[in-house]
Amino acid sequence: MKQCDLLIRNVRILTPEYTIEENRYAAIRGNRIEALGADAECPYTAPQTLRGEGKLLMPGLVDGHTHACQYMLRGKLADEYPMVWTRILVPFESGLNEEDCHLSGQLSMLQQIKSGITTTVESGSSHMHAVAQAALESGIRARLARSTMDQGGFIPPHWKETAQECIDRTEAFYRDCNGMGDGRIGVFYAMRQVMSCSPALLEMIADRSRAHNTFVHAHLAEHRDEVSYCLQHYQLRPAEVLDRFSLVNDRLVAAHCVSLSEQEIDLLAEKHVRICHCPRANLGNHGIPKTPRLLHAGLKIGIGSDGGSGCNMDLFEELRLLRFSIQAVQGLPIFDPVILPIRTLLDMLVCGGAHCAGLEREAGKVREGYLADLILLDVEQPHILPTASLVNVLVEGVRASDVTDSIIDGKLVMRDRRILTMDEEKLRADGTQRMKEIYRRAGI
Repeated sequence: MKQCDLLIRNVRILTPEYTIEENRYAAIRGNRIEALGADAECPYTAPQTLRGEGKLLMPGLVDGHTHACQYMLRGKLADEYPMVWTRILVPFESGLNEEDCHLSGQLSMLQQIKSGITTTVESGSSHMHAVAQAALESGIRARLARSTMDQGGFIPPHWKETAQECIDRTEAFYRDCNGMGDGRIGVFYAMRQVMSCSPALLEMIADRSRAHNTFVHAHLAEHRDEVSYCLQHYQLRPAEVLDRFSLVNDRLVAAHCVSLSEQEIDLLAEKHVRICHCPRANLGNHGIPKTPRLLHAGLKIGIGSDGGSGCNMDLFEELRLLRFSIQAVQGLPIFDPVILPIRTLLDMLVCGGAHCAGLEREAGKVREGYLADLILLDVEQPHILPTASLVNVLVEGVRASDVTDSIIDGKLVMRDRRILTMDEEKLRADGTQRMKEIYRRAGI
């Protein structure tokens, strides 16, 4: 018999072609999938074995755009009128200290792992060394960025940095944290949005990210105010502004992408930009993106929660929101009820997410040689089985709470819904207490 580190037996597997194979095994050695095959012919033994009866093995999900340090705002933003950013978000986030950000990161990653998310793509805040430490402890794979802003009257003096300070502190974050956890933690550059970044800062971000050959995470074409600002100050639309500063390329991860013109879509496609939609956040604040047009142009799209101030990091539900909003607004008027087919949506959920993280050649598929970032779903439940198509139900009915087990980088981090890397009960108690302190400090 062959030896591996972790063995999954007698399980259904979601194939890279989005079909279901029954009665399979998966052998994991180190942080990679070593072998897949028929369970009856399994030649492996392992010190750890998971029984897969009644379960489906599929790629772990990637949350393509999140805000871990906003976690303790959950429940605070409902029924609030604009501008939430200036009245609540800025006072809250600008007052966070290192301990707040560490705990927020832990809580955010706790929920992500329990939701089937194995990689988080974080758009950043101030104390990102603390968030990197939380990622290291939780076991999650993370692509982290430090938020940068050097202009805007809404930024309090103690939070505002010069362009050079933004770059110097990002450089220090990159130097200290990129590659942590045997490569599980990666560092991106970031720009919060065009309105809060000066031309000098945009030039520096482009230069330093190019020098490190690393990605840039940005909010792009999120809302009409951003478009108006760019037209007034640059006589260009947002994507065109970023292109002027050499930021539009295949290392740009662009979140939201709601208010794009036809010309901007062509530009993003030509430069192979990585797109992430955040359906819940976009529907609540900004509108519905031109997803079919983006896909037709050849762009890869991932799904993000825009967490953590929202109470939900369920990417299965995010996918359904996108599907039905696009169908209602763009499909039904032209009598096209399959404007976003099931397999296209599923590809956005798994391969599109991996693309946002820069992992498209080694994640997003249950395939030999790929990273062992995998989740198991309990599919023998009345809202899933019986079904004429389990693949269809992955989009139509599965939810985050159906995830039972999570394997990240070849290590079991959740088993039977129990997190093995963190003390969930203590984190919830600590979060409840610290939330009160943060609100008092921020005056909200």
